[in-house]
Amino acid sequence: MQFSPEKSVLLIIDVQGNLAYKMHEKDKLFHNLTGLIKAAQILEIPVVYTEEAPEKIGKTVPEMAHLLGGVPHFSKDTFSCCGEPAFFTHLKSFKRKQVIVAGIETHVCVFQTALDLVKNKYDVQVVGDAVSSRMEQNKEIALARLRQESVTITCVEMLVMELLRTSQHEKFRDVLRLIK
Repeated sequence: MQFSPEKSVLLIIDVQGNLAYKMHEKDKLFHNLTGLIKAAQILEIPVVYTEEAPEKIGKTVPEMAHLLGGVPHFSKDTFSCCGEPAFFTHLKSFKRKQVIVAGIETHVCVFQTALDLVKNKYDVQVVGDAVSSRMEQNKEIALARLRQESVTITCVEMLVMELLRTSQHEKFRDVLRLIK
């Protein structure tokens, strides 16, 4: 199933505190998250983000926070975002069944959230180059398990081109600049 801007929501999970700076290939992660968030905003895809125990781990890192001003966000104490009732109620309010998932850590919060979303009848794409873990091996194991569970793994450029469908799209050039 192809995703479309009209049916999608972008979920950014827990890019916060010192933990975010310990991610494998953090600079690449931040670059890809930035492009993904900006592309979603250009394509008018709702964005929501979470913070795991921000009083302990810290707030969303400035590199992402400045892009997410005014975007709904939810604090949580569960690894899966779906375990936070306020988040899940908000997600359902969009009446969109396609969720684009990015953030950290792939083998914990991203993994558990993606599985819970699928269990709740959402179509899910995890953006493989916009997720990370402290150890590359943990990320790769999580992506492999997600594939086994029928979660689609994509990358920023592939996803954005899927959302645009054609180079004739009126926002093609604006979005292309973000991901190249």
